[in-house]
Amino acid sequence: MERRPFGAAPGDVPVIGQGTWYIDDAHRPTAVAALRHGIDLGMTHIDTAEMYGEAEVVVGEAIAGRRDEVFLVSKVLPSNASRSGTVAACERSLARLRTDRLDCYLLHWRGSYPLEETFAAFERLCEQGKILSWGVSNFDVPDLDAAWKAGGEGRIACNQVLYNLGERAIEHAVLPWCEEHGVAVVAYSPFGHGNFPGPDTPGGRVLEEIAASHGATARQVALRFLVRRPSLFAIPKASSAEHAADNAGAGALRLTDAELAMIDAAFPLGARPRELPMI
Repeated sequence: MERRPFGAAPGDVPVIGQGTWYIDDAHRPTAVAALRHGIDLGMTHIDTAEMYGEAEVVVGEAIAGRRDEVFLVSKVLPSNASRSGTVAACERSLARLRTDRLDCYLLHWRGSYPLEETFAAFERLCEQGKILSWGVSNFDVPDLDAAWKAGGEGRIACNQVLYNLGERAIEHAVLPWCEEHGVAVVAYSPFGHGNFPGPDTPGGRVLEEIAASHGATARQVALRFLVRRPSLFAIPKASSAEHAADNAGAGALRLTDAELAMIDAAFPLGARPRELPMI
């Protein structure tokens, strides 16, 4: 599994990780087995959040006895992101995850609490060893400018954003900003949250054609496109070991410039939206 520097976070991180939104809706033993199989295949970057219901509990079960193998990320809700609220939320997440630390802790989206408060709490948690780095999620360029000013140069490890073949809005300004400032970009919902292009659609046919030439799957081709630049990571969810294996297979896939151009043409960037899309 390919690994890359992850912004301000310590060490390199697998490019393809594991998301856990709605994973608690799956059969618990099956979901745990999927996460463990993903770890076996090198997808040791695991993302969760306090907002995701019982997902942190599922992750805690999956990483039991394997914590040191995992780059573990969770997120604080904006409604909890006061200075004291952030610390308390982190401690609750640690308890659910059954660990003493997070490798990265994110503000899930920008809320009403001043960023200075939230980031001061992040720094306190860093000093206590409860988190090793911190970042943000769903931040557009004005939010990133404010975060850079509030948090200090080089402190933001990543910006986790909605990014898939049907939603490429981050390429207009967010991705260039993050690349300029050394901030990793993590794609959530990389398969479109239920809207992955089928084989009978024009775009789907392009993915299938490219996949066939590599002995790969359309989803692997899509994932590889989404992490084609050094700043990009992706965290697809898998609720079965088979799905986890398919996701992991994207890590070794290499697409030619011509194939990347075919995908780019099949899934046009579109106009820049007024607000950054999020779900």
